[in-house]
Amino acid sequence: MAIYTLPELPYDYSALAPVISAEIIELHHDKHHAAYVKGANDTLEQLAEARDKDQWGAVNGLQKNLAFHLSGHILHSIYWQNMTGDGGGEPLEKDGVGELADAIAESFGSFAKFKAQLSKASATTQGSGWGVLAYEPVTGRLIVEQVYDHQGNVGQGSVPILVFDAWEHAFYLQYKNQKVDFIEAMWQVVNWQDVAKRYAAAKESANNLLLAP
Repeated sequence: MAIYTLPELPYDYSALAPVISAEIIELHHDKHHAAYVKGANDTLEQLAEARDKDQWGAVNGLQKNLAFHLSGHILHSIYWQNMTGDGGGEPLEKDGVGELADAIAESFGSFAKFKAQLSKASATTQGSGWGVLAYEPVTGRLIVEQVYDHQGNVGQGSVPILVFDAWEHAFYLQYKNQKVDFIEAMWQVVNWQDVAKRYAAAKESANNLLLAP
């Protein structure tokens, strides 16, 4: 059985300051993300027990818990890599991410229009959720998804390549209830090199994701 583990941060707790404080990064990674890892592992064990005993009364709740915790683990694992203290701006050809820049322009009309859509999708999540830039393999275009909790409202087969965490635990200690301010600040730490690598990998594996157009 697969056992999920908490990935190490690719930087120290203070690397994203002042956009995100060291206190938030430590709490977010070491407590919240760790809880999703534990939740996914615990749910797998409970599902294994249900199979062994052929007792399925709790299967609906267990399947929901698995989706919640596993998606939380995956999205957070992308989130940490999507950020860098040396990031920000927009993807440009001179920085070696021209293919991503072209895809954004083709899918959204311009970087400015893409930025506006992802910002709005992130900031207007109802309660807890994420704003996500994803590669959609049926058309080969990029789309923005507004993900409720960690796993809801997602196009099947889409691959997240840039994620903005809009849960309160991601910003409240620093930004209070000003989610819009936090989302706007996030653009200062986007690691476009990481996003470009994820885009290239998603394109390369697209034919293996779906068996039919």
